[in-house]
Amino acid sequence: MSDQADRLSPSRTWILLGAAFLTFAVGAALMHSYAVFLLAFITAFGWSRAEVSVAYSVSQLVSGWTSPLVGILVDRLGPRRLILMGGTVLAAGLVASSYATELWHMVVLYGVVMTLGANCLGLVVFVPLLSRYFVRNRGMAVAVVQSANGFARAFSAPVSTVMVSELGWRGAYLWQGAFMAVLILPLAALFRGTDTQRKSRADRQAADGWSVRQAMRTPHFWLLTLVYVFTGLGSFLVALHQLAFAVDIGFDPLYAAGVLGAGAFLSLPGVIITGTVSDYIGRELSAVLTYGTSIIGVACGMLISSPDQHVMLWLHSCFFGLTWGARGPAITAKAADLFPGPNLGTILGVISIGTGMGAAGGSWMAGLVFDLTGSYRVAFGLSIFFYVCGSVAFWALRRPPAIRT
Repeated sequence: MSDQADRLSPSRTWILLGAAFLTFAVGAALMHSYAVFLLAFITAFGWSRAEVSVAYSVSQLVSGWTSPLVGILVDRLGPRRLILMGGTVLAAGLVASSYATELWHMVVLYGVVMTLGANCLGLVVFVPLLSRYFVRNRGMAVAVVQSANGFARAFSAPVSTVMVSELGWRGAYLWQGAFMAVLILPLAALFRGTDTQRKSRADRQAADGWSVRQAMRTPHFWLLTLVYVFTGLGSFLVALHQLAFAVDIGFDPLYAAGVLGAGAFLSLPGVIITGTVSDYIGRELSAVLTYGTSIIGVACGMLISSPDQHVMLWLHSCFFGLTWGARGPAITAKAADLFPGPNLGTILGVISIGTGMGAAGGSWMAGLVFDLTGSYRVAFGLSIFFYVCGSVAFWALRRPPAIRT
């Protein structure tokens, strides 16, 4: 990053924070809409829950395994170029998805093409930039960006449900692609002046920063990876199939989408509050509290057995939604705390492989469990188990790495 970029005014840094939130929200909303398209695919093609979950699982794997590449690219090219590339790929994938006729079409288009595009609009792209400008309140800054994920999930379900109902799933995909195409240049323009222009500053900082190899020699690197794996498993054993779970019980699809969307909207203040609090009470305690809140939400879902249990559906939605993504700021800020330097984007990208593995396994497992048992209760029980594992792994990060060789 150039010296000029490091002299950005305070107002400009806050504008960048808002721009990161907006960009991440757009990409995340388009990807989260798959939970609605999932039901449309089951109706249109007769695919099983496990089959229709394959594209989503592949998406999570691709997201995780390509995060190191995204980290390397953002360290070298800057966020503006990543947004231009990613937005174009995502728009193309959305438009092409409107012509899908086979399961493998969605596996390729959603699981690979759209995921590659959305990854270039995600957290790994923005954390290295913002972590330099928000040092003392890094947790807050990361939390604001991370909250875009929950914000996107909140309005994605009801909006996509209406679009699919009015336009059909093919028309909905086509219009989403057009929407993304229109936004590419305006979003990229918000990050003008942040691209990497010369290596001199990075070279001067290299001696004081962590390399990927050095980070991988610490137990903290692997603990952070495990935290991502366990969190992905716990979250996506529930998240992808939430709407299908509610509809199967007998709730009206649009009503259920509205309730779940309202709960997901709570992640906006929830993530910001927990991320900001982590600057004061510590990343570990903040994360453990969010795990506990999510467990309460999942437990409420397990108690729902009929469509007249509206209160329990709201409790499930609100407690689960309140902390959706809330571990993200703590994990990301912890990585920045432990491994600062010019290679943070790459290090964070490698660690993010864990969340892709966990999310892929969780979303597919939930579908398989339903196909085998006719219920999501076992999947919800596994979610609670993995949340507990994640809290234990995160708590073990209390002591910083002592040696860097």
